[in-house]
Amino acid sequence: MSSEPSPGERLAAALRRSPVYVDPSLASALPKADRDRLIAKFRKLPVPVFVVLVPLIKGGTWSDDDQLATVVHAKLGRDGVYITFSDSGDDLRAKEFGGDHQARYAAWAVSFDRAYDDASVATRLDRIADLMLSGNAKKEYDRQSAAIEKRAKQRRSEQGLPTGDGEDSSALPFALGAAGIAAAGAAGLLLWRRRRMASVRRDGSALLLPRTVFSTAKRASEDQLREQASHEVIAFGELLDTTDVPVSGERTGELMTRALDAYQAAGKVLDRSRGVPDLAGVLVLVDQGRDALASARAVAAGKPEIPPSPLCFFNPLHGDAGPRIDWRPIGSRRRLRVHACRDCARAARAKQTPDILMDRRDGREVPYFEADPTKSVWAETGYGHLREDLVPRILRGDHTQT
Repeated sequence: MSSEPSPGERLAAALRRSPVYVDPSLASALPKADRDRLIAKFRKLPVPVFVVLVPLIKGGTWSDDDQLATVVHAKLGRDGVYITFSDSGDDLRAKEFGGDHQARYAAWAVSFDRAYDDASVATRLDRIADLMLSGNAKKEYDRQSAAIEKRAKQRRSEQGLPTGDGEDSSALPFALGAAGIAAAGAAGLLLWRRRRMASVRRDGSALLLPRTVFSTAKRASEDQLREQASHEVIAFGELLDTTDVPVSGERTGELMTRALDAYQAAGKVLDRSRGVPDLAGVLVLVDQGRDALASARAVAAGKPEIPPSPLCFFNPLHGDAGPRIDWRPIGSRRRLRVHACRDCARAARAKQTPDILMDRRDGREVPYFEADPTKSVWAETGYGHLREDLVPRILRGDHTQT
């Protein structure tokens, strides 16, 4: 007696019948006539395209876009582009297997383009297809990123503040616009797109760095991780630039300053990053900034601060950490009390070596925290686990030490 097919197998079976699958609950989002037209357009591309539009719900069958695309690709057994909804809103995300046809840039470009803020799913899929057909998806992504920078500078100029075009402005393309908003007395939130306010979760968790970032990052090459880190900094800059929750009280201002400082630090590190440890640091700083922004929103609304959710001490690319654990590095008398992800915590408690982020020093790979702390701000601070002054150290230039 055959077993019941898994959700991934059911989606794969549906995609064998048609490359565009829409969950019945979302049928109105992409009518059949639009599906047929899009299928014809996607067939003009030199790579198979599969559209899988299903609800992404935390704790549900599908909780994030990367998980959905990865599972369906494995079950279908066909390389190509897999387009899904984003788990951080109703934006579209593209994941490509077995090639690079700029699909992810096409989806990101549409996500950042204000002209598509209120566009239908069919219109946005059309635009993604057009960008891929043109071969200019990366160029358009860069153009939209520059547009965000321009808007930030224009807003700051309108407020009579420096535009940041002087020395070191390249290290922080968007923080100045966000800082201008803070100076004008505004702070707050948005999801990935400025007009999707109805999708913001009331507990403030929508402000946090999407956790799919880490399921992707830990498998990425250095170049892919660099692209991802750059994307997260840009997205956080847009979020800060469009923030609109009034600052109320000293604590809200402190939290907003912390968010802006973390963003500025992330930009500085990204600008001079030289390897995976630095790129992991960019994600740590964006994560800290988003935590601070979520708390600022909560405090402004008269609610308790949202406790920060640190990333794994052993390797920030593992994502969220759990409660603190006591851990002593082999050969050391120093006992550390740090947050670790579930797998690393389990290994540490079993006296095994966790999956540690390595850093290349003097021609050899060493655990990042064993690097000379005078030459590595990550070793000195444990990505913020061992010291609370990671952001100030970055802002004063400690990350440029060699």
